Amino acid sequence: MSEGRSRTPRVCIVGGGIVGLFSAYHLLRAGGGPVVVLDRGFLSAGASGRNGGGVRQQWETRVTVRLMREAVGEWRRFGREFGTNVWFRQGGYLFLAANAAERTRLRQVVEAVRAEGLDGRVLDPSQVPKFAPSLSLDGVAGGTFLRTDGTLYPFPAIWGVYEAVRALGGEVRLGVEVTGVRTQDGRVVGVQTNAGPVDAPVVVNAAGGWSSDVSRLAGLSVPNVASRHEILATEPLKPFLDPMVIRLSDGMYFSQTMRGEVVGGLTVPHPSGTRAGMPTSPDFLRAMSRSLVRLVPRLAPVGVLRAWSGFYDDTPDGFPVIGEDPRLPGFVHANGFGGHGFMLSPASSKRVAKAAMGEPTDLDPALFSPGRFLDPNRRTAPESLQPG
Repeated sequence: MSEGRSRTPRVCIVGGGIVGLFSAYHLLRAGGGPVVVLDRGFLSAGASGRNGGGVRQQWETRVTVRLMREAVGEWRRFGREFGTNVWFRQGGYLFLAANAAERTRLRQVVEAVRAEGLDGRVLDPSQVPKFAPSLSLDGVAGGTFLRTDGTLYPFPAIWGVYEAVRALGGEVRLGVEVTGVRTQDGRVVGVQTNAGPVDAPVVVNAAGGWSSDVSRLAGLSVPNVASRHEILATEPLKPFLDPMVIRLSDGMYFSQTMRGEVVGGLTVPHPSGTRAGMPTSPDFLRAMSRSLVRLVPRLAPVGVLRAWSGFYDDTPDGFPVIGEDPRLPGFVHANGFGGHGFMLSPASSKRVAKAAMGEPTDLDPALFSPGRFLDPNRRTAPESLQPG
């Protein structure tokens, strides 16, 4: 499927998920086109169409909190800007601690949140039922809560940005696989695809879980690792839960949609990489069902309607990779978001667009630059608050 214009692009974006589409949108708005977005699948085939729709500002590092605070503002304005309702509902995020060590860690998260002007709260066990009265307090040692966190529906968000890119003259080619990155005199000159070559002096790698594969096509070694995570949805229930709930001990997360389904995930071990595809497993269904019922006993008789999986794109330090690769001029990274590319996309994509236009960004290169992994003496505290 090919939509848009046929002008020779200045920027070729590999990956038609939310990060790639948002980056194209900001490039076109800033006069950085023509732009072509290539994706080997259909719209929403990757992680952008497989996530739980969570949007949170509770993070360990202030820079991540700051980006997410900006992203929340953009999600709130999404309907007015794109004419599409993503049903962004700010019911909050409730983190649960199982012991004193986790409680201390979450207290530090709230300190970072408050330092950025947000009203994070530390909860003792007796306060948890105020925000989620159906939870069992067995094994709950406290938690944190931020009211302005929330959830949205991914599919209308993807569609809204896709249509906006096309309206601005951008080209989105679906079902087109990039098979090589073309270089000349030490810099990027385009890509090779199963539909022929595409000339472009700037190539943006926004391929999510497949981003390390795209980097290798350019002859670049990166530390990104794809990891498969699973998620399920139950039959709909009468509304009983406002916030997204995350248990820090095992990363289990779940929320209730406006349709009444309980949607959530829990990490079970899988081999790294994308070769096994994106099936779901009996081990996940058993582990997730048992964990949900222990924490929310009323869910015991509820049926599971469907389950699926998708890839996180993990980096060793938990920070995304954004910017031009110092080893290959014209090759720009927009990847390494773990499982949080969707929630960060409105803010992170603005920085990707600037990098693709050769402009400086406000991101600390020690935390976000692709060149940070080339420094053997680099010592940075990781952003490790990764579940949900």
